[in-house]
Amino acid sequence: MSVSCPNYDLNPITLVSGDAFRGWEAICAALTGRATGRIAVELYPGADKAEVIEALTAGLRPDRIIDVETFFRSPEAIDAMLGPYLGDDPVFGQLNRVEIADFLDPHRLVIAQSRAALPGLCLVVGAGASIICPDADQIIYVNMARWPLQLRFRRGTAFNLGTQARPDSPAALYKRAFFVDWRSADRLKTRLMRRIDWVIDGNEAMQPRMVSGVDYRAALNTVARRPFRVRPFFDPGPWGGQWMRQTFGLPQTPTNYAWCFDCVPEENSMLLGFGDQVFETPAIDAVLIEPEHLLGEDIVARFGAEFPIRFDLLDTMGGGNLSLQVHPRTAYMRDKFGVTYTQDESYYVLAAAPDATVYLGLKSGIDREAMVTDLRSAQLYGGAPFPAESYINQWPVRTHDHLLIPGGTIHCSGAGIVVLEISATPYIYTFKLWDWGRLGLDGKPRPIHIDHGLANIAWERDTEWTKRELINAVAPVADGKGWREERTGLHALQFIETRRHWFEAAVAHDTGSTVNVLNLVSGEACLVESPDKEFPPFVVHYAETFIVPAAVGTYSISPLGRGPHVTLKAFVRKEGVQ
Repeated sequence: MSVSCPNYDLNPITLVSGDAFRGWEAICAALTGRATGRIAVELYPGADKAEVIEALTAGLRPDRIIDVETFFRSPEAIDAMLGPYLGDDPVFGQLNRVEIADFLDPHRLVIAQSRAALPGLCLVVGAGASIICPDADQIIYVNMARWPLQLRFRRGTAFNLGTQARPDSPAALYKRAFFVDWRSADRLKTRLMRRIDWVIDGNEAMQPRMVSGVDYRAALNTVARRPFRVRPFFDPGPWGGQWMRQTFGLPQTPTNYAWCFDCVPEENSMLLGFGDQVFETPAIDAVLIEPEHLLGEDIVARFGAEFPIRFDLLDTMGGGNLSLQVHPRTAYMRDKFGVTYTQDESYYVLAAAPDATVYLGLKSGIDREAMVTDLRSAQLYGGAPFPAESYINQWPVRTHDHLLIPGGTIHCSGAGIVVLEISATPYIYTFKLWDWGRLGLDGKPRPIHIDHGLANIAWERDTEWTKRELINAVAPVADGKGWREERTGLHALQFIETRRHWFEAAVAHDTGSTVNVLNLVSGEACLVESPDKEFPPFVVHYAETFIVPAAVGTYSISPLGRGPHVTLKAFVRKEGVQ
């Protein structure tokens, strides 16, 4: 179902308690009188250091400003330090334990600390300010979410930590940030969070908002105890379609929308409503600071402070096929990339053209060596296109079909489909085998990883196995007056469970002490409520993804407006339970 009048909320706000200051003038006025001694102004990598220094200099008139990055190791030394983790692949690197402190030159650090200790008001500004000034009188944290940072990479207004030369592409900036900058900064931020005095929203140039550390920590605690949505973001792609533009009322530019990322807390932001001010902050902060309440103790014990479930939308309606691809199997992820789980996923079909198909699993009886030869030949200049139809099953699909894709299964959504993709979160580990001979939006070939892919294809997953194990593996679970519940997946090889509810009346749910992620896959809207009034009633519209923290416990979902109403819920299975 899609609605004729778009009601998808592009900017969902979670109301919290506290006050926010908007603009540098108001921020400096709030700090005046408190700004004494040494102030560490920590910047998330990519935040606009020049803007921060200029504004705080004008407003606070410090005796000294110490730019942390001038005390970093040389760019050459940083490149040498990170080389073993980044390698020369354009996409993949190794997870690591590099810290912000590792960027600082030990000899220069001593000089910086001695300068910070001099009398007078001193501002230490940059990623690592709290390391130069560990006993700062105040800590101000200038925060940013990863999606706004990616946009800055594309515009050429943000760099990686400690670099002066710009890489060839925004993709190179993203890779360094993904494997090093962001993770090291998140570790430092997590350790600092209980000491931070002020948090600044630095996502929008020249439009900062500031809240106290006390109010910010309380807001994260609130978020982790009630249903909420992250702020979705949309991106074009070489295969993108038009369905999301029409259904969600998106702008007429760009030319298409390929992705909607509406539950990737590592990269999405949240919008917090402090009074009449909207404060944008990384959704990952709630995961890092309130993991037990948000995720549940079992998930934290198993994955750490990582959100293990990802929901996003893929739109090929009026577009083209996705790349033919395979995700790594768990042992390969662990051995090659240092990740303990893989990107198992599934396609839930929200909409489909009459002739739409999904490529999934190998055809029975294919010649494996011939397929390998054809894949390699297709990448050669002037080579024949890869004949995917000769080797890969094409399955016709319609709305509400659910196709399961455990790691190692070759797959590709065809044109004319809108897919709700449900997956585990190591989301950059996609091995493209064939991209239909097209270029990316930058006019360059998209990276192909045939060797990685061939090492992970589960060749035994043929037509019969795929049909039996991966397509519409639906089983009834329970029913009541005006509702029924079905299990739709995922496969026994995957750790995520999905449940579908068809309902004309209120349905009782329970988080089972683990985070739930849901999408209203049919129906105009629904109402999420607490039987004990533990959180305000929460309205969800068609195709919106929402998160119900583990701490919520029992909740109910009721239909609103036109139907039929259907939710799809995902959660992590208890270990050893199928």
